[in-house]
Amino acid sequence: MNGKKDTPTVSVIVPTYNREHLLGRALQSILTQTYRDFEVIVVDDGSTDKTEEIVRSFSALDIRYIRHEKNKGEAAARNTGVLAAKSEFIAFLDSDDEWLPEKLEKQMAVFQDQSPHVGIVYSNMCEIERTGKKRLWKSPTFMPEDGYFYRRALNYQVYGIGIGSSIVRKVCFEKVGLFDERLSYYVDFDFFIRLSRAFYFYHTKEPLMNYYVTNDSFRWVTSAHIGSREVILEKYLDDIKRNRKTLSLHYWKMGRFLSIHNESRRARPYLIKAIKAYPLNFKALAFFVISVLPSGQRIFCAVNSFKKKAKTLKKARNVGRQAKVDSDSRL
Repeated sequence: MNGKKDTPTVSVIVPTYNREHLLGRALQSILTQTYRDFEVIVVDDGSTDKTEEIVRSFSALDIRYIRHEKNKGEAAARNTGVLAAKSEFIAFLDSDDEWLPEKLEKQMAVFQDQSPHVGIVYSNMCEIERTGKKRLWKSPTFMPEDGYFYRRALNYQVYGIGIGSSIVRKVCFEKVGLFDERLSYYVDFDFFIRLSRAFYFYHTKEPLMNYYVTNDSFRWVTSAHIGSREVILEKYLDDIKRNRKTLSLHYWKMGRFLSIHNESRRARPYLIKAIKAYPLNFKALAFFVISVLPSGQRIFCAVNSFKKKAKTLKKARNVGRQAKVDSDSRL
């Protein structure tokens, strides 16, 4: 897709695993990009369905198809793509999501106007539920004037940036390393923490991709989830423990996750560590007290149910507001 150039400017990496029913939508969104100077690399992470047939059907994209003989996980699939990429810039698209047509064009225009210190340009997203309802996903805003914000990244302030909404300079991976293949969850979060130490971020507020909520989005495995958080805590522990609030936050998040997933007994040691690190962490205190009550698990379930209903109501209001804006704009 790069015309006469030997080396395209952007490498688009699409990791996929058994998503023959969704992959075509993602590839079609690449095909309709207004920016054309790119190559496409699909990394098949050991699929057993008709993934390869879907890829071959998009001959216009001249896709490089790389297959893992066995499933290695999200991080490994992305790393395979990064190592195979020929371009100066790398963009990722999960096979169940899609880009809007001007995604690459608008973000590459930002890179042309910014210094080499800007390592990543990312955007807001539209989240689309299984019911078809849409809402605006506002990613945390970081701009070049924020400089290197590593301390803030350790406080989960980069959580919510979507790797699929981003374009990253390839040199970033050469400087901060590839995705950590030990992680089953928080792969992006870990990468953004490392990136925040060495490069500036640039946030474009316009949503440039659709993020689809699928059944896979809700498949949380508690042991793998906590294991990933523990790996992250261990990696950055020397820096995290310099601030008691930050250390307490990491332990509380582990305790909270276990609590609301019927693992109160496993949650308590993390909640105790959170309280010891920062005794004024009242959320950790509240969760610990509830966890030891005979009816504690029912309370956690009720709280979790209430939060889900509140989130659904908020989404409905946002959709209603957007519909009104769209209606007014047509008048």
